[in-house]
This record gives sequence, C-alpha cells and structure tokens, in this order.
Amino acid sequence: MTGTRHLVADIGATNARFGLLDAAGRLLHTRTLPCTGYPTLEAAGQAYLAAAQPDVHPAEGAIAIAGPVTGDVLTMTNHPWTFSVRDTCKALGLGRLEVVNDFTAVAMSIPLLTEADRVQVGDGSPVPGDVIGVIGPGTGLGVSGLVHGPGGWTALAGEGGHVTMAPISDRESAVLDQLRKQFNHVSAERVISGQGLVNLYEALSLLDHREPESLTPADVAGRGLDGTNPTCVEALEMFCAMLGTVAGNLALTLGSRGGVYIAGGIVPRLGGFFTRSRFRKRFVEKGRLRDYLGPIPTYVVTHELPAFLGLKAVLDKAA
Repeated sequence: MTGTRHLVADIGATNARFGLLDAAGRLLHTRTLPCTGYPTLEAAGQAYLAAAQPDVHPAEGAIAIAGPVTGDVLTMTNHPWTFSVRDTCKALGLGRLEVVNDFTAVAMSIPLLTEADRVQVGDGSPVPGDVIGVIGPGTGLGVSGLVHGPGGWTALAGEGGHVTMAPISDRESAVLDQLRKQFNHVSAERVISGQGLVNLYEALSLLDHREPESLTPADVAGRGLDGTNPTCVEALEMFCAMLGTVAGNLALTLGSRGGVYIAGGIVPRLGGFFTRSRFRKRFVEKGRLRDYLGPIPTYVVTHELPAFLGLKAVLDKAA
C-alpha cells in the first residue's frame, strides 16, 4: 500500500464505507463496516485503519455524511452518531479532515464519471458546462447540484430530500393522506427512499383494506421486481414515478440543462424495471415547461463508489 495519502469515507445511516487513496486518487483498499457495530464515527475509522494497516499513514482525509454540514459538531439525519470534525481529525491522526454532505461528494464525482459509469434513461443531450442536478434514494433521499465557474465545478450543499411531496394523481393523494396520519410532514424522503418503499407498500395495503406484512425495503423491492406481490409492484412503480416528479422539480429549480443524475443504492439495482417505469414520463410532465425538460438527459449512476471519486475532488479543491 505504498504511497497512501488520503483516507476517504462515505457514511450513511446503515453502512460506513472507508477507503485509502494514493496521491493520484487511485483506490488502494476499501472496506464497508456496519454503523450499528461501532459506538462512534471515530471508533469505526480507527477500526478500519487498524484492519487496513497502511504502511504510510494517510496525511489527510475527507468524509461524506448523510446529514447537514453546518459547523464543527455534526449530527447525522438518520443515525445517532454525533461528532466533532476537529476531534475526529485528531483521533484518526490526520493533518486535515474535510467533511461534506454525502450528496455533495456524489455531485463532485459526476464530472469524473465515464460513459461506463452511467446509463441514460430516455432522450436528451447535455449542454456542456451547464448546471447539473443530482438526486439519489438510499436510506434517505440525497439532493445536490453542480455549478461550473472559473474555479471548476462547485457542488451545492442542501437538504432537498426534505421538500414536501406533491401528488400527481388521486391514488397518490390518497397515499399521502394516509401517510399524514403517521407523519406531520410527508417529505419526498418519506416516499422516495428505502423506508419510503415500505411506507408506500403499507399505505397502499391499508387503502385496499389489507393488513400489510412486516416487510423490509429489500422485500418490497424484490417482490415488486419479480411480480409476486401486486401491492409491492404498485409501490415500486409509484416510487419510480414520484422520483420522476421530484427530479423534474429539481431540473426546473436549478435549470439543470447539463443533465440530471440518479445515484444512491436503490435505483441502480432496479435495472430494466426503472427504465420501463413512469420515471421519465413524469420527469417531463410539467405542463407549459414540457419542451424545456424534454431535451434534458437523465442518467442512472452505476459506479459502485462515486462518493470516493467526489471526496478526492473535494480534497483537491480545498487544498
């Protein structure tokens, strides 16, 4: 592992993915640890470094977390870890530590992707150098964007996954009405995420006067993909359609004529189901602005660790 220079980590609510990069940004080693297996982020990072045993201790690091980055002490949105950036830097023996929102890191990876790292869904062609939108369902719903300027690409750090979800049909209105009995605010993340799949399945079951089974997100997705449970199929279809609505909203808000990229851990696993879904139809269905959205391409990111690419770009930009 000669030449180790950077520690990178993508910390979600379920898994903490760590990696070591050399000076050129090549991935030398990676390992995924369960967040529930460690009391703190520092403990997980120390366990990773002890197992990786780099012959050159990383001089600096960059961490992407699922939550807002607003100061030195940070708390994750869907996991109980709270940590100080300054103290974590010291505990991991680093000279510098950059911490960004997880989707800021994913957004910074987009200009570094190759054609093999993405799959286009629908028509459209990007306007080179124009704004890019990034959205991705996983444990939560990440949203970001990229703006190009004299210093290169800059990622927008926001919490767009928590915008209010709007229905498009009577069926969706009924689902959201059902979910309002459980949540005082039904955000996009409440329906477009792993738990969102479960929420959709349970709401649809209750609307059809059926007692929902106790299913995991993987159960709902699996039964939706193989067609063995009609309610799971409908939940998965609604998930894709609602993602199209929110992605279209993002494109309109940012003016994302450089394209909209779908990342996260769920959509790349849906394969042809997603391609055939109502995602693209709903993306462009914005009334008078349909002709504006039609030329904007939409892509699914298939790279396994896009956040690692983006974290190296974050380190380079902050140097």
